[in-house]
Parts: sequence; C-alpha cells; structure tokens
Amino acid sequence: MQHDANTLGSAPARAASQARWRAFIHSPLALPLAGLVVVSLLMGLASDNFFTVSNWLNVLRQVSIVGILAVGMTFVILTGGIDLSVGAAMALAGTLSAGLIVNSGLPAPLALLAGVALAVGIGLLNGALVAWGRMPAIIVTLATMGVARGVGLIYSGGYPISGLPGWISWFGVGRIGMIPVPVILMLVVYALAWVLLQRTPFGRHVYAIGGNEMAARLSGVKTTRIKLAVYAISGFTSGVAAIILTGRLMSGQPNAGMGFELDAIAAVVLGGTAIAGGRGLVVGTLIGAVLLGILNNGLNLMGINPYLQDIIRGVIILLAIYIAREWR
Repeated sequence: MQHDANTLGSAPARAASQARWRAFIHSPLALPLAGLVVVSLLMGLASDNFFTVSNWLNVLRQVSIVGILAVGMTFVILTGGIDLSVGAAMALAGTLSAGLIVNSGLPAPLALLAGVALAVGIGLLNGALVAWGRMPAIIVTLATMGVARGVGLIYSGGYPISGLPGWISWFGVGRIGMIPVPVILMLVVYALAWVLLQRTPFGRHVYAIGGNEMAARLSGVKTTRIKLAVYAISGFTSGVAAIILTGRLMSGQPNAGMGFELDAIAAVVLGGTAIAGGRGLVVGTLIGAVLLGILNNGLNLMGINPYLQDIIRGVIILLAIYIAREWR
C-alpha cells in the first residue's frame, strides 16, 4: 500500500516536471542556450585558453558595447521595427561629449549627459517619424544613420577629439574587484530592461504591438506612444554605450561603431527574438551577444583569417535563423 501511495504521489510531480521541460524546450531561450553550449565546447576543444576566467571576462568586456546596443534593439524589434542608426548615434554622442569637454570646457559629467540626451533625441526623432509619420522604420533609421555620421564628421572635422580627463577611462577599462566596469554597466542595463519588459504594462504593450498592432490598438494600447518610447530607449542605450566607448578610446571618434547596428541585430536574432516582433526575451539577447563574442574570441584564438571570420559568422547567423524558424 505504501508503495502504491508513493507511486500515486510521484505521478503529479513527474507530470509537472515534464510540463516544465516541454515549456522550456519551446521557450525562446532553448535554442540560444543550446547554441551557446555547443559553440563554447567547440571553442574549448580548439583552444586551451578558452575556458579560463580571464578569457571569459575579456569576452564579456568585449561584447559589452554591442550587448548594450542590442538591449534597445530588442525593444524595437519586439514591436516589429528595426533601428539601423544605433552605431552612428553612439559615435555622434561620444564625439559631442568629447567636443564639449575639450573644446567648450563643459564639465565632463554634464558633457556625457549631453551626449546621452542627444542619442535619446535621435531615438525620439526615429520614433516620431515611424509612429506618427507612418514611415518604414528601415528607411527612417537608415536616413538618420547617415545624418548622424555626417554631423559627427562635420563637428569633429573628421578627426578624433582627444584630451579627455583621465577618470573617464574608468567607464571603458575600469574594474570593480575583478569585474570590468563595462560588464557591470551592461548587466545593470539588462536588469532594468528585464523589469521593464516582464514586470510592467509597458512591456506587455510592446509585445502586443509586435504580435498584432491593429488588435493592440483596438484593445486600447497607445501604439504611437509605445513606439516613440521604444525608439527613445534604443537611443538611450546608444548613449550609454557611447560613454563606455569614449572611456575605452579616451577620445570622441566620429567613425566609431560602424557595423555595430548589424552586430546588435544579430545578437537579438541569435537570442531567439522573432525578427517580425511579438516574441523574444531580453535575456536571450544577452545570450546572443555573448555567443557572438565567443565566436569572435574563439576564432581569434585559433588564428583564423579576419576575412574568413566574417564569412563564418555570417553562415552561423543564417543557420541559426533557419533553425529557429523551423523549430517554431
């Protein structure tokens, strides 16, 4: 009788465990995590130095800027949009901050905040043109990308602006204990984004717009305001990334961040977010960003030709998108 009771008692527990496993398998995190484990094992087999603490901290530090840009990109893609201006906005924000410090004598904290405000302004402009102007996001952000690059080059004369106070390097190369400051800033941004997306009505509205914008509008969601907000968030993360980049380079570089928008999009897609919107998790984006960093790091450790690295990364991203589509 005791054996029968134990059997009957364990059946619901097994069923609940199997249900949790099935839910995980079909969640947006399953494939990115599997990809991260597989790629890490392959890189570990190819290089003895891969599974060292210092190497992993280096990987996280290297991906911190793209990882932060990808947070804002996640919000935009979840609504079904795209933001190609994040790299240029980051470069312009950093260049403006450096110029205000070196050429105008503005206190450095205010200059850095001015750079972030400018990046948010670019995001608001993108959002206004997409939401109220009803223009395609890819065209709008492609245009603002060009404008931001041009303004940055004109403002700086095409040259880096150096001569910044030494303490600004703390944002780019500083450490708290053994953890690099850029990694800590990246994790803070991800934590805030997770709360915003998973624990607030705003987050639910972001998913609703990506799932079915018309239905969301008919349900009372202020779709134009939400879109404006997500592009502003994308601008904000560009501004935060600009502070880290300026601290790392100790200068304002108008040509910095070229191609970073594509890396940010790749991180979002590799992290399991649907490119059409409505499905995805910001934690997945973090996994996607780390996966990209591991690929870069592992290929460098193996001494692969940089041009061949681009081809390998492109093939892997295409393969990941194909597998994710078939999996769903």
